[in-house]
Amino acid sequence: MKCVFCRIVEGSERAVKVYEDDLCIAIMDIAPVNRGHLLVIPKRHYETIFEMPLKEASHVFGVACLMAKAVKNAVGAEGVNILQNNGRAAWQHILHVHIHVIPRWTQDKLDVYWPASLSDFNELEGVASIIKNEVARLKSEVNALG
Repeated sequence: MKCVFCRIVEGSERAVKVYEDDLCIAIMDIAPVNRGHLLVIPKRHYETIFEMPLKEASHVFGVACLMAKAVKNAVGAEGVNILQNNGRAAWQHILHVHIHVIPRWTQDKLDVYWPASLSDFNELEGVASIIKNEVARLKSEVNALG
């Protein structure tokens, strides 16, 4: 059975569309956190962004930026969260890439727990070095594909 977002894309599942192009759609979230909460969804099925071609991911995230501007103005939000989860550990519940565009107000009920603490610069530099090496490897793979 196809996932709910694939059914929405093919038109067999009901959704309220806000935007559509050749690569993605934007729909109102059926269980919104705040008024105007919507989802940007690639038409092709990918469980996570790790499977998406970079060019397609760039397009979908660009549409999310456009939707954020539109939603903020349309509902008079004070701010907007753009949230995209990959994998169960990251709170992904529907295994089809989707980007939440959530309008925010200072006094809304949405609370995000962020248990951050200051880090040591040596630790940051060590992790950054590992990430930079991985970025270089991934870029060379993309370049090799043309």
